[in-house]
Amino acid sequence: MTPFDAVLCDLDGVLRQFDHAVQADIEARYGLPLMRTAFDPALIKPAVLGETTEREWADAIAVALGDDERARQAVAEFMEVPFWVDEEVRALLAKAQEHVPVVLVTNAMDTVEEHLDRLGLTYFADALVSSARVGVVKPDRRIYEIAAELAGAAPERCLFVDDRLENVEGARSLGMTGVHFRTPADLATALTW
Repeated sequence: MTPFDAVLCDLDGVLRQFDHAVQADIEARYGLPLMRTAFDPALIKPAVLGETTEREWADAIAVALGDDERARQAVAEFMEVPFWVDEEVRALLAKAQEHVPVVLVTNAMDTVEEHLDRLGLTYFADALVSSARVGVVKPDRRIYEIAAELAGAAPERCLFVDDRLENVEGARSLGMTGVHFRTPADLATALTW
């Protein structure tokens, strides 16, 4: 018997990684608080709830940073920061798929499907639960319930993996087994078949 009936996994910070050195370099070169501004809940929450688009989010960042040519250029570079798939995580999730469904559960924007396509992940997971599509964000309990329903698994039979502890705790509150992801070893330890 498998230890879980489904694996629910975050995208950013787990399967997809961003080049934080490039982000820091952009901030330093322009002397602007790009990261703090971009991830200000007032700006990012409407985008991950699907109320605004990624493009509108980028425009809002530029406006918050002064809406001049320098701010717009910094934001344009920020929007092009390289990202890639953590191949070790992909391999672990592919191994899990030999036993159970894998569902990506992400606080994402309207462009998540395009990004998955760029990463070669369009058909990787058994399902995708994007906050922008379902209108709720982690750690709201409803997003975990939607993911478990899509996986066809009871919450207490789901493994949930995320790099943000508050999201892991949200899943645990429904009875899911939660893994706070810091390295692929955290996931490997949980996926013992």
